[in-house]
Amino acid sequence: MVNLSVCIGSSCYVNGSHNVVQTFLHLIEDNGLNDLIDFKATFCMGNCKKEGVSVCLNGEIFRIDALKAREFFTEKVMPAINIS
Repeated sequence: MVNLSVCIGSSCYVNGSHNVVQTFLHLIEDNGLNDLIDFKATFCMGNCKKEGVSVCLNGEIFRIDALKAREFFTEKVMPAINIS
């Protein structure tokens, strides 16, 4: 099981976390990954001073541009599913 979470705290929200959440939800659904990904929205991950939205994948925190959520999912999340 892959653990994936997106910060929805105020800093990340302003930087587009809602769009990241929606993109991830669509990709999980479209690819039939509901049973393979434990997806959650969380509050502050402590990276507010950096640009972008905080995303945690299996305990590793990333800061991503909201417009690159699909790219992040393809490059980081999908390979993590294959390893799990």
